[in-house]
Amino acid sequence: MQIDKGESSAIALALETPDSTLILDDIKARKIADRLGLSFTGTIGIIIKAKLNGIIPAIKPILAKIKQTDFRLSVEIELQALHLANE
Repeated sequence: MQIDKGESSAIALALETPDSTLILDDIKARKIADRLGLSFTGTIGIIIKAKLNGIIPAIKPILAKIKQTDFRLSVEIELQALHLANE
């Protein structure tokens, strides 16, 4: 299973840094991180955490902007994110 250089570098750094959390959206990189016992989240997870910690007022406008890019966001993940963010 191959991942790009940036993700492999991030995983290598996380292996050297105790209690770190990786931000990974690529499914292959997530599988490798999981096998290595590393903690990770994705872009949407970071946005949800920002809302729950009061850093941003809502995730819905951010998700709308993300959907205008080439970032793949399924309807299921969007609905789950809105639910987790209490929106």
